[in-house]
Amino acid sequence: MIDIALKEIDKHDMYSHIVNFHKQIAEGIEIGQKADLGDLPGKHFGNIILAGMGGSAIGGDLVRSFLKTDLRIPFIIHRNYGLPGFSDKNSLVICSSYSGGTEETLSAFQTAIEKRCAVLCISTGGRLADMARENKIPVIKIPSGMMPRAALGYSFTPLLLAFGRLDLAKDYSDELAECSKMLNEWAKAYLFESLSNSAYELAVKLAGKIVVIYSGPDYFDMAALRFKGQIGENGKQLAFCNVFPEFNHNELVGWELAPAITNKYTVLILRDKDDHPQVARRMDIVGRILKGKGIEVQELFSKGQSLLSRIFSQIQMADFTSFYLALLNHCDPTPIELIESLKNELGRD
Repeated sequence: MIDIALKEIDKHDMYSHIVNFHKQIAEGIEIGQKADLGDLPGKHFGNIILAGMGGSAIGGDLVRSFLKTDLRIPFIIHRNYGLPGFSDKNSLVICSSYSGGTEETLSAFQTAIEKRCAVLCISTGGRLADMARENKIPVIKIPSGMMPRAALGYSFTPLLLAFGRLDLAKDYSDELAECSKMLNEWAKAYLFESLSNSAYELAVKLAGKIVVIYSGPDYFDMAALRFKGQIGENGKQLAFCNVFPEFNHNELVGWELAPAITNKYTVLILRDKDDHPQVARRMDIVGRILKGKGIEVQELFSKGQSLLSRIFSQIQMADFTSFYLALLNHCDPTPIELIESLKNELGRD
């Protein structure tokens, strides 16, 4: 069934991008090590702002989350037009747009120039690269030809290495290479011909459900966000996410009337061996509470030794699961018709 669906439904070959994701990280290492960063090395910054939207912003999200304990200056992700009021000449503004045409990011770039911020761009080209060239701003050029969400390895890896080259973090080249190797190995278990495909099995359980993803607040919050986004864009299903322990202080009460909706929801809890002990206890307790109300709860444990590999093990599961969801929903995972419709409406006079 899956083999037939691959040929008949996945017309844009999203499957190959997911299977070969490890290659993006390997190639991204070389891109990040060789990228021209202009006169930015040696400068000192008071804060970092990454301006981007959707799949172009998630790479920055992951860098911010991964470097949570490394960075000594504030780092925020700006998903909007313009820039925050605190941005100034001491800010490093990173404009990330895969296509180079994201209007919110172009607005942020223009604001950064006007406020005399230090600027770095990451893109395949487009208007952003043109504007950067006109203003003598360095651009990390990444390969084109994919949907932004399918190019996460390219938007994450060179950016993480740029942080090392700017003395904002250590050099993670070795950890990235090890992560690429592990992802290549793990992918074999998620191929459509695999006899024990846990990603497909999970997709079967999620099909037709509203999916709620919970994770710890450190490092895996962005894996949960990625899971949500992939279920929406690839699988064409609704999904939501939140983090422990915050949602225990508000959203948890929303499950009070769960018996009336038990057949509509599935909860995923992303877990890691280094979750804070109290967060791990909360995960155990919340899982029991929800199961007691008849809600299906699935726990997904990260794999690997290094933190980077463990984070990407959850992301890899999200990518494969959402792909198989698309097949089960008889939807080509690549097109995003509602988003394109919105953009067309915005572009009208």
